Amino acid sequence: MTAPTLHIVRPGVLTSVQDLGRRGYQRYGIPVCGAMDSVSLRIANILVGNPENSAALEMTAVGPTIEFPEESVIAITGADLEPRLDGIPIPSWTSVAVPRGSTLSFGGPRDGLRAYLAVAGGIDVPPVMNSRSTDLKGGFGGHEGRSLADGDTLPVGISPHDSVPAGTGLPEHISRQPTYGQRFTIRVILGPQDTAFTDAGISTLLASEYAVSVDSDRTGCRLEGETIEHLDGPDIVSDGTALGSIQVPGGGEPIILLADRGTTGGYAKIATVISPDIGLLAQAMPGAKIRFERVSVEQAREALFEQESMVREIKAFVGLDLAGAISVRSEGGDFSVQDADGVPITSPGIESAAISTRRVSTTLQGQRFEFDIEVESP
Repeated sequence: MTAPTLHIVRPGVLTSVQDLGRRGYQRYGIPVCGAMDSVSLRIANILVGNPENSAALEMTAVGPTIEFPEESVIAITGADLEPRLDGIPIPSWTSVAVPRGSTLSFGGPRDGLRAYLAVAGGIDVPPVMNSRSTDLKGGFGGHEGRSLADGDTLPVGISPHDSVPAGTGLPEHISRQPTYGQRFTIRVILGPQDTAFTDAGISTLLASEYAVSVDSDRTGCRLEGETIEHLDGPDIVSDGTALGSIQVPGGGEPIILLADRGTTGGYAKIATVISPDIGLLAQAMPGAKIRFERVSVEQAREALFEQESMVREIKAFVGLDLAGAISVRSEGGDFSVQDADGVPITSPGIESAAISTRRVSTTLQGQRFEFDIEVESP
């Protein structure tokens, strides 16, 4: 049997292989990279039955043209780039059956900037440091460490979940399919170096409207607008950078650090974008308008919990939630485990024979964790 592949006829403006990033290596100067809009990538994978961290294609502004030598199931999330299968429009945020020999193409960006294409089985390029993400600056990971080009062929893995049928969409009470527009309110927590700015500088950040610069990329979202006043200059002793850190260099215009950011930086960081709003920045076209809203740490956590609850609902709807699929045993006894909402995530007394490995995720005090669990199936 021939291994499934994707054939890239035309690559689009910037298409690369991404997963949820290369974690655990920043101490060595290796950026995290990964999907700019990680929630959209996760949902695309869920809709085709993949683990959330499976590699998919991130497509920017103008999507690629792709031939499918074998039949497949795909899902496209994120921006609306007018996807078409053999010239016929297909829905986003829905699993779609792709017949053998079909061609996927895109019209153009109707809403948002970055879309994600997940294929059942995932893009099966070799992992580098436990990730299949492309580090475009470092030139490694993904497909040959670069964006896709004419004639590239990508291997596709075997889907671990055959039960997700094509045509699975999200009902209205679950779907959070966004309409992005080009005006965004981005929530931030002040710090870690907000004391390096004057009160007037902080007020400027929170009261001004900024425009996304054409110089923005996967490393950072550069903003144009009112300059922010430092107390004693922009420079600090270089320290670690986080996703969403807002640096303010000497010119006074802020830069929001994104997926391909460097691991350290020497400019004072006035605030940090909360993680649920990073995906909005990924969808901001050059010229889009951005305002910042200050929130507390507790409000940021509530927003994250709401986002993760939505993802959990989607997994349950398509049949990929693991409620009752595993059992916890300790000192001869069986125990049930519940999440923060009281929903059971284990079922005591499971009796099974076959063992498979499943990846599960959880959020604890605002931090997301993933585990590989051996599951006994009946």
